Amino acid sequence: MTTSVRGDQLARLLGRWHALPGRRRSPDYAALAAAVRGLLTDGRLALGVRLPAERELAEALAISRTTVSAAYRALRETGHLTSRRGAGSWTTLPHGHRVASSGLWAPDDDLDMIDLGVAASAAPVELVHAARAAADDLPRYLGSSGYHPIGLPELRAAVADGYTARGVPTSAEQILITSGTQQALDLVLRLSVPAGAPVLVETPTYPNALAALAARRARISTHGLDIDHGWDGEMLLGALRQTRPRMAYLIPEFHNPTGHLMPAELRERLVATAHSTGTELIVDEAFVDLPLDDPAMPPPVAVFDRHSRVTSIGGMSKPYWGGLRIGWVRASAPLVQRLAAIRVGVDMASPVLEQLVAVHLLRQSADIVAARRAQLRFRRDALVEALRDQLPEWRFRIPGGGVTLWAELDGPISSALSRAAEDVGVRLAPGPRFGLDGTLERFVRLPFTLAADDLTEAVRRLASVRHDLDHAARPTWRTPTVIA
Repeated sequence: MTTSVRGDQLARLLGRWHALPGRRRSPDYAALAAAVRGLLTDGRLALGVRLPAERELAEALAISRTTVSAAYRALRETGHLTSRRGAGSWTTLPHGHRVASSGLWAPDDDLDMIDLGVAASAAPVELVHAARAAADDLPRYLGSSGYHPIGLPELRAAVADGYTARGVPTSAEQILITSGTQQALDLVLRLSVPAGAPVLVETPTYPNALAALAARRARISTHGLDIDHGWDGEMLLGALRQTRPRMAYLIPEFHNPTGHLMPAELRERLVATAHSTGTELIVDEAFVDLPLDDPAMPPPVAVFDRHSRVTSIGGMSKPYWGGLRIGWVRASAPLVQRLAAIRVGVDMASPVLEQLVAVHLLRQSADIVAARRAQLRFRRDALVEALRDQLPEWRFRIPGGGVTLWAELDGPISSALSRAAEDVGVRLAPGPRFGLDGTLERFVRLPFTLAADDLTEAVRRLASVRHDLDHAARPTWRTPTVIA
């Protein structure tokens, strides 16, 4: 069934469409058409959506119907809009491009493209040895069905030991192994967030978490993070007390995308406030193993949990490899059993061989993670140096850990910069992808997981197009990036 967008909704997405860089000398209809193409390009406006009638949009934007008619005509000419008398107009792509059933476009296999949309590192050298050792272990499991919905006992024990070492006594019965951190989040949401339930998230936040919440039809409210200081404790706790959400999703360790680390005092108050408001906390610890400047790591949020309000999720994608789809949930043992029952209806269990690989990697975690931290520290510093040299107008805080830097641009140009960067072989994740309402156009996420030379070259290319944006021609359609 075709969905539709109302005039006021599209107007809100468009924002200040007539004030975008490079638009001052364009006719209003051309500026409006370009703004709609921009929404399609960065994924804020889906394909196959019926746009509002010309009169309705004209009233919402306080412009003439003639301007809207001309903009719709321009979109039809470029292949971004299809119209049929009596049926309306709906969004499309040029040249017959279609969206797969997953709704996802995969990046082209372009060797000259520097992809800054995915914040994940290549595999460590130890992975091959771990895979061979896992293959040697595999015969022990071949006599069974191979379905382990909660996870292999030895992997659950290894993950539990990791939590215990961090100061949170944990048994294997409190661990559920999942197919990546994203599935861990999805399972918890399936269990605990009914349609329409209020949920609090940070903004900016991880785009795929927003997608998971949208799939549950959650009613989302936000707490904004400051680029310099991160969480405002009083405002965060006040938001919990005022909205009393069913659940709050937070990334306290080297927050994605800002890189902030939540202080211990706020963690303790957060858990106490969540208990008083009846709020469940989902704590995403995907980056907890990646401090880069040896900061004094605060205790895990779960340390302060006395009433089973905290569910921790994590995985091996960031410190190890994204291609190893191993994640986990740490929760009370009864909750783990309930999650496992739901998981059977999703994908039965994680692959046995991948779980065995994970066991062997965790046995070498001290060496592997230490090497990863050193690698990321070097690459982060190279990115910082390149930004200061090539784009001194941009403002940022150097993250003390994680894999991403959140940069404030010198204007609300994030989506326009992302489109222009494609022409010089750089993929970006524009700021609005990390929020709900099309804001964050002054920001961009820059991961430092690629080689230092690639990061330096990417910044050089960005600088080369940044200064041309004010005089840019009308943008053309670009394939939306995959963000991870």
